[in-house]
Amino acid sequence: MSLMLDKTAESRPAVAQVSNAGPRRPRFGRHLALCLVGLIMMYPLLWLISSSFKPSNSVFTDESLWPSVWEFGNYARGWTSLRESFEIYLVNSLVIVVLSIIGNLLSCSLAAFAFARLRFHGRKLFFAMMLGTMMLPGHVLVVPQYVLFDKLGWLNTYYPLLVPHFLATNGFYIFLMVQFMRSLPTELDDAARIDGCGPFGIFWRIVLPLCRPAFATTAIFTFISVWNEFFGPLLYLTDPELYTVPLALRQFMDSEGQSMWGEMFAMSFVSLAPVIGFFIAGQKHLVKGIATTGLR
Repeated sequence: MSLMLDKTAESRPAVAQVSNAGPRRPRFGRHLALCLVGLIMMYPLLWLISSSFKPSNSVFTDESLWPSVWEFGNYARGWTSLRESFEIYLVNSLVIVVLSIIGNLLSCSLAAFAFARLRFHGRKLFFAMMLGTMMLPGHVLVVPQYVLFDKLGWLNTYYPLLVPHFLATNGFYIFLMVQFMRSLPTELDDAARIDGCGPFGIFWRIVLPLCRPAFATTAIFTFISVWNEFFGPLLYLTDPELYTVPLALRQFMDSEGQSMWGEMFAMSFVSLAPVIGFFIAGQKHLVKGIATTGLR
């Protein structure tokens, strides 16, 4: 009997090894489908790049992605054909984006820490009110905000575009950080309190270093949204020297039908390069930040 049991025990690993050594199913079809879907999604970008090398009069007549006539001068003319050099608009957008990222990270992280780690009266009510602001259409606030900024004398300045980011006005970023901070063990706070840390010490020394994925996600989303924002700068900025990249691209379009399509697409591709580079650099942290907040 013991010999039979020993033979059975010896035969089990062999069976497992045989089953694991079997041929795997090919995934060629799945990969091919994903590649085709990726090409379809990238077609607008490929068309943009192709149109940036075409003459303006053949952008919509030449349907091929491979230009029949290569016009490399679109980039040089687009860089210098506006009232100001395109470099100025890139710098303006970069300044606004960097300050907006700093404002969102500071203000939203402080608000999220209060909701996630502190206990105070009315916390659930205020958190529900904050979530309610996410359901409010942004255009509803356009007129009140414009009147407020006009009374403050902030029109034709960057203050209307920057100050709201330092006041934690975006409920989505607060909610994202709250969900991430709630996943951190509360024993870390208790240990910090034993060592003499107050709420700000816990936030600065314990919570803040552990929230890098959530911060990276917030920074990437802020960069993309602020860099591509058109309505806000159009509403508050009137001086061409203060224009951002979206407003600069609008200047290539003429109401009389004499639009410089080739130059506009060339500068559009130039304006996409920082967004693509920033997204690729922080893609790993973006996926980790979203996965750990339960927003799959």
